[in-house]
Amino acid sequence: MPQHARGILALLVVTIVWGTTFPAMKDMTDNLSANWIVVSRFAIAGLLLSPFLWRAKWRDLHYGFLAGVLLFFCYLTQVEGLSLTSSNRNAFICGLNVLVVPLLGIAMGKWPDKRIVLALLLAVGGLAALCWDGSFSWGRGDSLALAAAFLFGLYIKVMEQFSRKVDRLMTLTVAQIWTVAVFAGLWILLREVPRGVIDVQHDVSDYYNYIWQGLMTYKWNLAYLGVIATAAIISLQTWGQSHASANEAAVIYAFEPASAAIFGYFWLGETMGVMQLLGAALLISGMIVSQWNTPERPASALVPE
Repeated sequence: MPQHARGILALLVVTIVWGTTFPAMKDMTDNLSANWIVVSRFAIAGLLLSPFLWRAKWRDLHYGFLAGVLLFFCYLTQVEGLSLTSSNRNAFICGLNVLVVPLLGIAMGKWPDKRIVLALLLAVGGLAALCWDGSFSWGRGDSLALAAAFLFGLYIKVMEQFSRKVDRLMTLTVAQIWTVAVFAGLWILLREVPRGVIDVQHDVSDYYNYIWQGLMTYKWNLAYLGVIATAAIISLQTWGQSHASANEAAVIYAFEPASAAIFGYFWLGETMGVMQLLGAALLISGMIVSQWNTPERPASALVPE
């Protein structure tokens, strides 16, 4: 099999695995907060990929830290939104991140070309159909997913710049992973660990017992997310994108929400009606149109899930 074909196959595997992360995380949101899911997933991945930090240059770590802070808020809003809506709906809304860059251009007074206008129209129509259930329904979970899409889009733009300034892309990636894990842990300490002047020790003990039970209940979900969906898939993504064009990768990645919907059906029993399927098709079409014939981008500029 030619290297190019192998690269395409690798990216298809990446897309399928990314699709599984939505139901895998959704499955845990009834018992674990977004930050416990994020800190567990990224700490596992960080430990496995830590050898790439050996003799790391300060510049690479610096850019990794800055990108990691932004990536933390991407995942915080994504998983918080996931706890309040279905995994397939969350995936399709988050997939709109590819339209954020042209939207930022419009905000700065740069009118987009016809391709982007068509993509935006398809995306708006798709989002309306996806949220139609006899009447237009929009909840807090959808707002958080849309915020995640914007943050992921901003992250893509930032990474386009940072990936050109570093010497080792894997150092940049691992620094981001550890930054996400550390910030999620700090967020837990500041926002989630019980505090008070009465029975503090008892409250803290009960809290950690509850969390430990949740972690043990979903240990295989967390292991899969950390080992396969993050650590292993990053390596496969990097290799695959080195043997395929940015346009090919972007189009393949556009089908990630469809993969999430399929796994959401088999994993969680989530279904989509005719209008939701139509909306999903329009959203995917908008994603593909927005990315087709775009200038080549660095391999790491495409957002991981």
